[in-house]
Amino acid sequence: MELHDLLDQVNDDQTFLRFARALMADSAAASSDDRGWQNNTIEGFLESAIAWAEASDFGISQGLQPSNSWQQFAVFLYCGKIYE
Repeated sequence: MELHDLLDQVNDDQTFLRFARALMADSAAASSDDRGWQNNTIEGFLESAIAWAEASDFGISQGLQPSNSWQQFAVFLYCGKIYE
């Protein structure tokens, strides 16, 4: 299953951990191909995730529901991968 599909399914602790495991596996596979990772250091990853959170009010301005904080945190991690 694709990361974005798992991301859409996050709604509790178990689905969050499932997504986090898939993100970790995606990162491990990124060394052999690009897989869309914009940030290859923990500093760059966190900088991008924080920048996304600040720019989007933790996704609220992009339609994320504040009642689903598990999904907000999953998107935070995902944006560490893709946000520049």
